[in-house]
Amino acid sequence: MSGDGRRARRSQENTAIRRPFRAAPTPTKDGPRSNRDIRGVREVQLIDDTGANRGVVSFFEALKIAEDAGLDLVEIAPNSVPPVCKILDYGRFRFLEQKKAAEARKKQRTIEIKEIKLRPGIDKHDYDVKMKAMLGFFEEGDKVKVTLRFRGREMAHQDLGVKVLERVKADLAEQAKVESDWQLEGRQMVMVLAPR
Repeated sequence: MSGDGRRARRSQENTAIRRPFRAAPTPTKDGPRSNRDIRGVREVQLIDDTGANRGVVSFFEALKIAEDAGLDLVEIAPNSVPPVCKILDYGRFRFLEQKKAAEARKKQRTIEIKEIKLRPGIDKHDYDVKMKAMLGFFEEGDKVKVTLRFRGREMAHQDLGVKVLERVKADLAEQAKVESDWQLEGRQMVMVLAPR
């Protein structure tokens, strides 16, 4: 290979593909806008740090009042005309909002559906153990899905399964209500109970 061929191949290997420069996306701030992040507003409804309503003032005047007080200007109601802004300590405000959200999360409870499996010819002791487990689930506020499974020739005697499910309903009448009555799904009967 001649020298010109090598130089041409080397120059092809060294050329880098240039991609167009893209600026990093500006991070979106969660929560209300504060101080100079409040844009596109000439006037605001101002509530000062004592909670007094100062009426409609210019944005820059409100910002100066907040800076003189050593606090932040926070947009409370951005959709009203003019937007409502309050003078307060933004760090403390965010802390209290997070604390409220954590309390709300702690108080909310997800209702789970627990499953209890039965057989048409269930023994008395096994039945009592299953009933005790269901009562425990209802005390915790959970729903219970009772599944009664048929095997082999038991399908010919579905009336036995119906009797077992009716017995469960009668025994739990005070603690639970029937959310969906028994239905035959393939080789099993399913019933859902919810706590009262």
